[in-house]
Amino acid sequence: MGERRSPRHRPSYGPLARAVLAEDRAGDDRTSHALLPRRAPARARIIAQASGVLSGGAAARAVARAAGLKTGATLPDGAPIRSGQVVMTLAGDAHRIFAAERSILNLLMHASGIATATARAVRGARGSPRRLQVWATRKTLPGLRDLQKAAVVDGGGFPHRRDLSDGLLIKSSHLSLVPLATAVARVRRRARPGERVQVEVRTPDEAVRAVRAGADALLIDNASPTRARWIVQALERAGLRNGRWVELSGGITPETVHRYRKVGADAVSLGALTHSATALPFHLRLGPVPLSRPRP
Repeated sequence: MGERRSPRHRPSYGPLARAVLAEDRAGDDRTSHALLPRRAPARARIIAQASGVLSGGAAARAVARAAGLKTGATLPDGAPIRSGQVVMTLAGDAHRIFAAERSILNLLMHASGIATATARAVRGARGSPRRLQVWATRKTLPGLRDLQKAAVVDGGGFPHRRDLSDGLLIKSSHLSLVPLATAVARVRRRARPGERVQVEVRTPDEAVRAVRAGADALLIDNASPTRARWIVQALERAGLRNGRWVELSGGITPETVHRYRKVGADAVSLGALTHSATALPFHLRLGPVPLSRPRP
């Protein structure tokens, strides 16, 4: 669990590109149509306005292609960037540049904000006695999950479960309907070879009972660093820690990851990476576009 670094293979952003252009009515830019001749060749540079980690470039290039533009001088996703740096160039008709501009910038800003926040969380996890991984969660915006998960990877984190079919996690809401031992036994029968069965716990007693019932991974939810350490220590005292994967989640932010380094967990999962990351600003600078003389 956590070993997969995917999606390093990039998802196809063609459908997303077409959707964002349609949402912005890219073919009906009344201002550009009123100001410019039918064909107005132009070039543009997309420039970072803050330092951070670049992400969303693959999606931005897909939007440019869908709009009929050529891209160049592109930096790879995951690259560190500084304020004032050109991350991409566009070439083509000015109408098409204006049509794609906002969609391209929005994707870059959002994804790069996530990658930058993830990099900050990864720095905060350094110094743990065990290697403490930084994971994303399923708290993503509808339709943007692949973009957001890829941005976490660009920042040095791990995508974690993509969807409900990806992994086995028995949550406290499940346990309100099915007893713990029964729940673990039922899920274990459906597990694939080598697949871990994870149980959400909140107390030392729950953690020990879950492992004794057959769980080989735990999700310690909404616990302070002190309480989380008590839970891990309970497993250690019972001789149940080795070979069990321990994940911490609930209320952790990039700024507070460092407080969990001494817990003895294997991973922290942060919804804040995808639902609360501050956008990284970019802007577009267009080269001069010659206008035809108005008719008298």
